Amino acid sequence: MTQHPLTVENRTVPDRLRLAANGIVHAVKRRETRYGYLFMLPSMITLSVFVFWPIVQSFILSLQKWQLNGKETVWVGFDNYRRLFEDVRVQGAFTNTLQYTAVVVPASLIIALLLALALNERVPGRTIFRAAFFLPVIASFAIIAIVWRFLLNPDIGLLAYWSSQAGIPTRAWLRDVRYAMPAVMIISIWKNLGFNMVILLAGLQGIPDVYYEAAKVDGASRWARFRHVTMPMLRPTWTFVLIISIISSFQVFDQVWVLTPRGGPLHSTETIVTYIYYQGIELLDISYAASIGVILFAIVLVLTLVQLRLFRFREVDL
Repeated sequence: MTQHPLTVENRTVPDRLRLAANGIVHAVKRRETRYGYLFMLPSMITLSVFVFWPIVQSFILSLQKWQLNGKETVWVGFDNYRRLFEDVRVQGAFTNTLQYTAVVVPASLIIALLLALALNERVPGRTIFRAAFFLPVIASFAIIAIVWRFLLNPDIGLLAYWSSQAGIPTRAWLRDVRYAMPAVMIISIWKNLGFNMVILLAGLQGIPDVYYEAAKVDGASRWARFRHVTMPMLRPTWTFVLIISIISSFQVFDQVWVLTPRGGPLHSTETIVTYIYYQGIELLDISYAASIGVILFAIVLVLTLVQLRLFRFREVDL
């Protein structure tokens, strides 16, 4: 009976060498994979202890009633979540957070992109301008909020003085329901502008000049080069900045709490995180605060996954 030509005995010498080479390559890849997991181990342990485990603990805590007076913890199931959907202040906090995100994120990204495009050109003093726009980023938001609180003070603030000198009526920006949230938004846009600008500027500088030169040869206008070269090549950077900005906007706390303590006038600036702080730290209702935190985590996770789905990195055809 004739032996099958693909058996080991009937393989030629080159075939055997090829098999041996493939075995060596697979062994090297397995070893590199093990080394990769080994190098990732410290980071994974850190993330597990300080990120993943607290998330699990928060979810478990949201299903309980934690008694801080030493009594036994009571399991209440989803009572905290039912209470959450009936809480009017939670609904207001979510609404304020969505409004804050809808205004601050697009405005800061568009202005940062315009600044990055301008500072990417060879203009005199662009290094100084880059440093000036980035300077607020390295400062503490709490300190900046205190400074702006004095500037916007209708009695002793510098803005009130300039308004009076110009004959413009002064406004109590942080004490008026109509102006408190817009003031917080404007300050947040100014504070986050430098970070977004630097990231987008780095993305612009990573685009090879050969694409722009080819577009110029083809007779493309400045707008056509921006639309068909800059924006497609900037998509990964833009997606990163967008995701980071949305996550940061849903976690806004320090500027709101310092500028408008306890949610501002009639809770007009109260956000999700400030309400979590109010319930968990001031009222000591830890379980209820944990349930709000779980809902916030779920919303941010879903939004991030949707953005990654919509802005998937694809090969750009130029």
